[in-house]
Parts: sequence; C-alpha cells; structure tokens
Amino acid sequence: MDQSRVKLSPASSARPMRAIFLGLSSFQALAMFRRGIFYTFLAVYLRANLGLSVTETTLFETIPMVLNVLFQTLVWGRLTDRLQKRRSLIVSGEILAGIGHLAMWFLHARMPDGRQAGWVIIATLSVIEIFWSMSNIGWSAYIADVYEPRERNAIQGRLAAIGGVGRILGAVLGGLLYDGLKLMYPGWGFRSGAIFFVAAGVMFISVIPLLFMPEGGVKKASADMDSSLAAGLKASQNPATALRPGQLKLFVIFLAAMLLINSGVNSVGAFRGQFMDLAEGFATSPSLIALACNVESLAIIVFGLLAGMLGSWLGVRKLLVAGALSGFVSLALHAAAPSLAWVFAAAAFKGAADASIGASSYAFAASLIPPEKRGRWFAAYNATFFLSWGISASFVTGPLIDGLIRRGTGQAAAYRAGFVSAAILVVLGLGLLVALLRTRKSLDPGMKRQGDN
Repeated sequence: MDQSRVKLSPASSARPMRAIFLGLSSFQALAMFRRGIFYTFLAVYLRANLGLSVTETTLFETIPMVLNVLFQTLVWGRLTDRLQKRRSLIVSGEILAGIGHLAMWFLHARMPDGRQAGWVIIATLSVIEIFWSMSNIGWSAYIADVYEPRERNAIQGRLAAIGGVGRILGAVLGGLLYDGLKLMYPGWGFRSGAIFFVAAGVMFISVIPLLFMPEGGVKKASADMDSSLAAGLKASQNPATALRPGQLKLFVIFLAAMLLINSGVNSVGAFRGQFMDLAEGFATSPSLIALACNVESLAIIVFGLLAGMLGSWLGVRKLLVAGALSGFVSLALHAAAPSLAWVFAAAAFKGAADASIGASSYAFAASLIPPEKRGRWFAAYNATFFLSWGISASFVTGPLIDGLIRRGTGQAAAYRAGFVSAAILVVLGLGLLVALLRTRKSLDPGMKRQGDN
C-alpha cells in the first residue's frame, strides 16, 4: 500500500463503512427497481401504443442523456467540486425526479393524440434527466471519496449485483402492470399512471437510507463523521493517483473507446423489447419480455458478485476487455437468433458485459482522476455511459432499421441488421482500447495494486 495512505484497523473502520455500504446498497436496489419497472417496456409503449417510429423511440434516451451529460459536466460536477457535497446532490436529484415522473404522467395522459403523448414523455424525461444528473455525479464521486482504489472494482461489482435484484423485481412488476395483469390492454400500465406512480414512490423512498450516511467530499471530514470514517476518507485521497500531464491524452482516448463499446452494448436496451414484440418475429408476451430483462439482471448479479475476484485474478484491464467481448457476443446472438432461447442467452451475455464493464472501467477511471476534481472528471467518464444509451441508437441503429423497413425489408430482418451495426461499434471501441493498453502497459502505478498485470 502507498505509504501516504492511512492504515485503518478493522475495529475502527468496520462499523461506519458497513453503514455506508448498507445505505449505498439500499439506494442501488431501489434505483434499479424503478428503472426496471419503468424502462423495460417504455420503448415498446412508445412504438406499439403511441405510434412513434423506431428512430423516434430512441430519442427518449438520446435527448435526456445529452442534457444529463451537459449538466453533469458544466453544472453539477463543478458545483460538487466546489462545495464537496455528495449526499445532498443525490437526495435532491431523486426527489425532483420523482416529482417530475408524476408531472410526466399527468401531461402525457391529457394528450388527445398518441404521437403527441409520446413526444411529451420525451420532453419531460429530458427535464427529469437534468435532476437525475445530480444523483449520477454525486454517486460516482461519493464511492471514490470513501473507498480505496483496490476496493472500488469489488464494491462496484457488489452494488451491481444488489441492483440486479432490484431490477428483476422491477421488471416483473412492470410486466404485470403493463397490461393490467392481462385484464386490461397492452400499455395500460403507462396510460393509467400505475407505472409512473410506483416509479415515483420508489424514488422518494430510496433517499431515506441516504439520510443516515455522511455527506462525503474530500476537502475535510464532515461534522457528522466519526474519526474512523474521516480517516477512511483521507485514505482515499491519494495524490499519487492524480492524472499526470501525459496521461490526460490517454484518458481521453480511454473515454472514446468506452463510448464506442458502451454505445454498441447498450443498443440492446433500446431495441430488444421491440424486436421480441414484432408480430412477424417472436410476438412475445410482456411476461417473456420481462423474463429476458431478468435473465440479464441475473447475470449482472452473478458477475457483479464475482467482479472483485475476477479483477484480482485477471486484472482490471483484462476484465474490461472480457466484458467488451461478452457484449459483442450478446449482439451477435441477437442478430442471429432463430428462437427465443438465443435471445435469452444473448441477455445473459449482456448482463455479464454490464457487470464486468461497469466495475472494471470505474476502477480504471477512478485510479486516474485527482481527488479534488472527481466531480468534473467523473462527469466526463459518466458521459461515456449515459450518451451510449441513445446517441448510436438515434444516429446509427435506429435510422438503419427505419430505412430498411421503408425499402421493404422485413421488420425482423431490419432489427437484426441494427444489432449487427451495434456489434461493429463494439469492435471499433475494443480495438481502440486494446491498442491503448498495449501502447501503455501501465497508465498508473496504482492499478497494479488492484491485481492488474
């Protein structure tokens, strides 16, 4: 361990760190629950019920995520660096987003036309993401504040696993509410407001565990922290991990590679439900669409729990490459799937990719970012994830699918071509990442302490 770190005795640090992990894990489970219930069927609702085109349905991710990234980078990241407030940012963001979900249902339900209702959802989500970006940057900086570099890969993996459980429960409930327990019509859960109400309620509840956690920040220990936790925060502030002048360019290349990889892998979220719902394809029920989501979540749980061990065994870099390869396999299986069994297998590979990439890339980035600039630089890192949900879908995959359908290609074949285009993005990003890692064997000496080789 670096000599500049404060060594904590197990007795002095165990209790406050357990309390922090309990708070973070409770919040993560509830956050993924509301994502599971809301987003599993939103693209299907926009396409099948409200009549938006494939490209238009991707805009509920693209436009909000662009605003999310802009506000993380230009507003909230700078604000949290200046004030060193983390918990307050997360709590404020979740409460405002919950209120926004109630307003979203109220406004969209009063539109006389389906397409107008769809555009109201897109517009309202765009405003909501401004608030959610407060939570996103506060969360990223808080974990780096509290946990030492060698712990971050394992902690992110464990939190991903816990979040996977919440996502499974959310997707199951979303599937039940989507058609009103099969007693109503498909899309009833959104139109009636049931899904909006549950998601908003969970957001309000999710902030409760955070109120029992310390504020976070790196300039000084908050007044509500005991001495052992303050020592833990000091231990996480190792100046040896700060970006050196020559590393800034390498960090930017790393971000570019992650944007390509994440954009390809996360395209599945925009199109899988629609692909499974196609009448000329699999014509699946809401429960089977939810099952595919839950297979993915189960893989996230398994590989999230294994992330710490895999990071120590393979090294963070190799785990990151393996995660990207898993994402490529997922897209290839979706593109070639002759049956639903292949789709479920593809979902499992997608979950493995999510857990592995999420844990290892965060640990990789956190080791390079100076503690006093975590707000701004984590905003840049987060951009590679949040932009990936919509940018490629709106400008590459979505237009490709719509264009092929207009030219007479069958819808199922058009969606398969879309998955191929997403796989190409992963290959490009993976090539850039491997080239970077081969050029610079060690971007930071601190990475070797995490089992990298």
